[in-house]
Amino acid sequence: MDIKEIKRLIGLVEDADISHLSIEEDGVKIKIEKELSNSVASVVVPQAPAVAAPVAPAVAPAAAEAPAADDTAGLTPITAQMVGTYYSSPNPDSPAFVKVGDQISNGQVICIIEAMKLFNEIESEVQGVVEKICVNNGDPVEFGQTLFLVR
Repeated sequence: MDIKEIKRLIGLVEDADISHLSIEEDGVKIKIEKELSNSVASVVVPQAPAVAAPVAPAVAPAAAEAPAADDTAGLTPITAQMVGTYYSSPNPDSPAFVKVGDQISNGQVICIIEAMKLFNEIESEVQGVVEKICVNNGDPVEFGQTLFLVR
């Protein structure tokens, strides 16, 4: 089973209303799990006080304030294609696959994400110059999390 098939399976689990998927093929076992968030909002309504308290007028945030300048404008994100642990090099003694300022091309290996004891080489899907590396070596990453910003 190749990395593209594993990525497809991860995408199926992400999109489906299931919590895990296990597959065994040609002696290789793959188990994909995700946490289902049971985010149920509960509202507590306090009992009204016997004497009505004066209500302070609501103050809206100043709409005139300009949002902070977006330092990612014009940059293309490269995101994690799976959940796992980010590694910037093939082993601790090797130099990083890429560093800020490096020119990268389509198909170039830019990092490794370890998922379920499998080390998956992540290839760039864009070409350009690496402007920012958004994660540190050994950090856990989530599906869709920005790893690099490329100009």
